[in-house]
Amino acid sequence: MKRVYFKTFGCRTNQFDTQVMMSRLGEHRLVMSEEEADVIVVNSCTVTNGADAGVRGYINQARRKNPRARILLTGCGAFTKGEELLKTGRVEGVFGHGEKGRVSEFLQKAPGFFEIGDLTHVDDAVVERFVGRSRAFVKVQEGCDFRCSYCIIPYVRGNARSLDEERILEQIARLAANGFGEFILTGTNVGSYGKESGTSLAGLMKRMSLIRGVRRIRVGSLEPVQITEELMEILDEPWMARHLHIAVQHTSDKMLKIMNRRNRFKEDLALFERIAERGYALGTDFIVGHPGEDENAWKEAIERVGRLPLTHVHAFTYSRRDGTPSAGMKPVVPGDVAKARHKELTALVKEKNFAFRRALKGPLTVLVESEKEGRQMGLDQYFNRVAVASARDLRGEWVTLERFEAQKEMNVAHVE
Repeated sequence: MKRVYFKTFGCRTNQFDTQVMMSRLGEHRLVMSEEEADVIVVNSCTVTNGADAGVRGYINQARRKNPRARILLTGCGAFTKGEELLKTGRVEGVFGHGEKGRVSEFLQKAPGFFEIGDLTHVDDAVVERFVGRSRAFVKVQEGCDFRCSYCIIPYVRGNARSLDEERILEQIARLAANGFGEFILTGTNVGSYGKESGTSLAGLMKRMSLIRGVRRIRVGSLEPVQITEELMEILDEPWMARHLHIAVQHTSDKMLKIMNRRNRFKEDLALFERIAERGYALGTDFIVGHPGEDENAWKEAIERVGRLPLTHVHAFTYSRRDGTPSAGMKPVVPGDVAKARHKELTALVKEKNFAFRRALKGPLTVLVESEKEGRQMGLDQYFNRVAVASARDLRGEWVTLERFEAQKEMNVAHVE
């Protein structure tokens, strides 16, 4: 029996894949630190060169912490850096994310194996529990048909393909029976769900809502072109989280064209305003400092961000990814300039988030997940962090807050 530790990098899809592996350990035992482990499984991200460097750095650190442990590599980085890391002896084995159901077998395998699999695999795994979580991540699709100039992911995850709907619903029913009430639908490109079969993301969510125990459904990052009228029709349903994450990536049309994006600002603004009118918080992804982002493009972009009804942003300073069209583009934005722009953008959206929270009348519905510095923490329906003071242990419980205070960093409240 091996003692196994998992280290996960990157997106929610990777988090789901790690939970699948945890559920397939067989006789092996999960441990919560590198020092205890006989085997460390690194579920890697390769979205940028920096992500690759982070994985390599972690592997070096893990070897220093626990030199006796074997290290296995999986995830997206297995496709781009797996052979190199295996040949240089930094890892003892490599397997692709499509092979994760065989993790128990790989834990016993002799060092030196390289079983990358293919990019057409469709998951059929059913996860009944999520270790250390109150919310459940449910993968509904894999891969992406978009070819944004900065992105390597379609080349390491393959083209978009959907998981079987009945299998997804079976998983949600089992998780709900085990006490999970909030579900986050995830995937490489979630909005493409159902494209092969004529089903749809909105249709899946409606079926999910009928399962006993399902209280709230969140959906991962969507592309603007994937917000259909069918999806708009369910926004007022009581089980919908009042937050959507719609990835625009930039607000300058010049930059969107350079990035080979399908969206443009005029349509994005109209869409965001239409959804915000329904009382929704709105997040986005934004890449700062992509090659070609001159001063005029940035001034236009930041002015347009001010016009968008945004409450959240995942802002990324552009990091070169070998093998993508953007990697060879000029002119390159200096690092200090990109860093300053990132700071300006995040400060602006932070103020917009604070204004949104100050304007809320409530109530807030919060799933309490953890404790930090004497306060219990959770997320409300708007995807905002809430700190709850209470003498009771509320972790894993749903609380309704009629009264709360919007502070700069988060909302705070007291529960008897």
